[in-house]
Amino acid sequence: MTLIHETDYGTPARVSETLVTLEIDGRAITVPEGTSVMRAAMDAGITVPKLCATDSLEPFGSCRLCAVEIEGRRGTPASCTTPVAPGMKVHTQTDKLAKLRRGVMELYISDHPLDCLTCAANGDCELQDMAGAVGLRNVRYGFEGENHRAAAKDESNPYFTFDASKCIVCSRCVRACQETQGTFALTIDGRGFASSVSPGANESFMDSECVSCGACVQACPTATLTEKSIIEHGQPEHSVITTCAYCGVGCSFKAELQGTTVVRMTPWKDGGANEGHSCVKGRFAWGYATHKDRIMKPMVREKITDPWREVSWEEAVAYAAERLKAVQAKYGRGSIGGITSSRCTNEEVYVVQKMIRAAFGTNNIDTCARVCHSPTGYGLSQTFGTSAGTQDFRSVDKSDVILVIGANPTDGHPVFGSRMKKRLRAGAKLIVVDPRRIDLVRSPHVQAEYHLQLQPGTNVAVVNAIAHVIVTEGLVNRSFVEGRCDPKEFAKWEAFIAEHRNSPEYLESRTGVPADQVRAAARLYATGGNAAIYYGLGVTEHSQGSSTVMAIANLAMATGNIGREGVGVNPLRGQNNVQGSCDMGSFPHELPGYRHVSDDLVRQEFETAWGVTLDPEPGLRIPNMFDSAHDGSFRGLFVQGEDIVQSDPNTNHVTSALESLDIVIVQDLFLNETAAFAHVFFPGTSFLEKDGTFTNAERRINRVRKAMPSKVGKDEHWVACALATAMGYPMHYETTAEIMDEIARLTPTFRGVSFEKLDRVGSVQWPCTGLEDDDTGMAIMHEESFARGLGRFVITEYVPTDERTTRMYPLVLTTGRILAHYNVGAQTRRTANVAWHPEDVLEINAVDAEIRGVKDGDMVSLASRMGATTLRAVISDRMPAGVVYTTFHHPVTGANVITTENSDWATNCPEYKVTAVQVARSNQPSDWQVDYAKNDVERKRIAAANVIAAE
Repeated sequence: MTLIHETDYGTPARVSETLVTLEIDGRAITVPEGTSVMRAAMDAGITVPKLCATDSLEPFGSCRLCAVEIEGRRGTPASCTTPVAPGMKVHTQTDKLAKLRRGVMELYISDHPLDCLTCAANGDCELQDMAGAVGLRNVRYGFEGENHRAAAKDESNPYFTFDASKCIVCSRCVRACQETQGTFALTIDGRGFASSVSPGANESFMDSECVSCGACVQACPTATLTEKSIIEHGQPEHSVITTCAYCGVGCSFKAELQGTTVVRMTPWKDGGANEGHSCVKGRFAWGYATHKDRIMKPMVREKITDPWREVSWEEAVAYAAERLKAVQAKYGRGSIGGITSSRCTNEEVYVVQKMIRAAFGTNNIDTCARVCHSPTGYGLSQTFGTSAGTQDFRSVDKSDVILVIGANPTDGHPVFGSRMKKRLRAGAKLIVVDPRRIDLVRSPHVQAEYHLQLQPGTNVAVVNAIAHVIVTEGLVNRSFVEGRCDPKEFAKWEAFIAEHRNSPEYLESRTGVPADQVRAAARLYATGGNAAIYYGLGVTEHSQGSSTVMAIANLAMATGNIGREGVGVNPLRGQNNVQGSCDMGSFPHELPGYRHVSDDLVRQEFETAWGVTLDPEPGLRIPNMFDSAHDGSFRGLFVQGEDIVQSDPNTNHVTSALESLDIVIVQDLFLNETAAFAHVFFPGTSFLEKDGTFTNAERRINRVRKAMPSKVGKDEHWVACALATAMGYPMHYETTAEIMDEIARLTPTFRGVSFEKLDRVGSVQWPCTGLEDDDTGMAIMHEESFARGLGRFVITEYVPTDERTTRMYPLVLTTGRILAHYNVGAQTRRTANVAWHPEDVLEINAVDAEIRGVKDGDMVSLASRMGATTLRAVISDRMPAGVVYTTFHHPVTGANVITTENSDWATNCPEYKVTAVQVARSNQPSDWQVDYAKNDVERKRIAAANVIAAE
């Protein structure tokens, strides 16, 4: 194993059809027009010294170390800022340049601490490297006089330090914050000798607007910005390329290690999704993998009121199988089922769904996508013929208009959010449709043209109103519709959408959005050039989630914004492998590849491969499982890496369902809320211990590689194989690669995927059907025709939700995520990310707060007809009067105690985004929180005992 080093070419690559030939150090070199001299030299293997230049940032030309001589030109221009020209003759190594560079380095070193041997960057310091490269042997200026070597350190950030004494004011950190991240939290304060890097207005990093993405740390050429993990452990000695296990962006990272200890996660420059950028979670919040709360040994118990008993893996498997078989013997084959995880690999999910179908003999299989993006699968398959987004992330670079609806990219998908902001700063126009004022509405150098601040639950009405304007004002792309879409379906939709009841004026009283804003936004989307739609859970988690997805698809087809770069319909998937868990056949009606279980030919293919007869009838969805548990017909559940008690709506309904089951099996890293109702607990593995693949929101299949051995002694898919075998269906794989090979054989869209290919080309996007190296899949879908043939327009009637405000519950609660945390917080709460978000809070408008006598920071009771909880209020102008907002990252809050069982009409996706509530001052915890506190004490006791036993 070796430490992977990435070449820094100094300046970004340029793309141009025009090529330029020049001569560098006597060698003829041909590069695209616009390429810098430095980049051209590096492309040819000629190294030019540099400090302020790095290939992730635009050239700056401040350090003067990269100076070159060009025949026919005066002086020594900086090679980073000088573009190539035809016939140019460049010299990078001359006596004049050597003298100049040594002089520059002498100036730097004269004001720099000489503690290289004890410096955390020793061995990974560009200043140290450049001193060697230019042959620095002495410093003529000495080390006396005024200097910055006594500057104070800023230790406020939990993940990195800022040591101003080692800063060379190259501005790379400032430029990275601006160009790469787009936060503009850093600046150069002062002038001349007094120049220094300043977070915010001379604040600490923690008090500034810094989002801890790590771009500044990555860019820093010295030890000025250094990870605290590197200060503690020292430099890594080997690295492994893997994929982040947080959101659906799917960032590639170098896991850098000393032995089996991870000391740093560095974003991989060649990552197809992130291209060297990261967020605070992926870059820094990986410590949960070795957290003391992890359960390391299997445990069983007879009743959920009994204490846990540690057992061997074999005993736990035998115990689970015995109880599952007993349930089926008494209540029938369909009395048990399972839920797969969107945090696990494709291979792990595939094996679990195979276990349930082949060993359990039932299609009672579902996944967390049920409660997030199941409407995406339904809506896009109905309109386009596929269940996934149409573009890759790079596509946004070509967008002229961006419509963001029900999504908060800068918090939920921050690396893509940064890319989107970069495009907006370059001139693209933005429309935001959201009841909450998200950061994209107004942030540094970014401002939405229109913020359609609709009432929660009126998405269909707003999208229909936009479509109404496009149809009635003659803005439909007739050539696209006539050539690519079903004419009969379009004619029916056109007649429907043109009706007055779909006009912005008619719907204004329902949506709360002024009609003139809707009309202006519609015209911009239809006429502004390449227009792309990005949406999230604010679209899908509604009673009309599927209708909104189809309405969005209608909008894109009507304007011809499908099938090329810069356009499309793009769901921003929430979890790292929620796309993959759906691809792998985790829905009760679909086998891997979205093929229906009732299709005889499809089922026969799987029956032949698996050697078992499969049930042709769809199984139970998650809500059906809970309902059937209450009526006594569903009695056993296997839960892989999901905390359904914390994440699913109407918590009391979920917990009472689990309490009624005869056998609950949980496989996870920690004793989560669901484990309180389990009879068998199998320890899971973190992403750093996994071997497999994740599929991100752009359908990109990335390798997940083991950075450390499994801390629990077993790979996660071993449990499903062992349990299936104990149930009477032998299942075994020698390697994880064998599982992917089986997936590829049985899933047409994965036909060209293999570990061997991924290890060679990096990543592919499905559909990927060819085995050749150059078949890396399809970045842009539906270029020539839709997957279903002709695009299908669907009539999307606006039907108001059944959840209405009343005198008792006059406010509407909507929920979302925050940057520092991920999903139910099981991972991020066990990292230093809690420094930014130690508790869930309730955002409330000042008008609503004043009516209730609530002051900023007060504890308040949040109650609905389902239940109540207590949390801290924050007065905010992000929400309009009548609407409140909270997150669900902390189990003690119990946000889903409040939410209802209302769900999407087509998929049963819960309506998390609309709950009628009341808010009142309170200093008492809710009943839910009292019970949680008692259970939490027991969980911590068990985890501590488990760690001691493991040691």
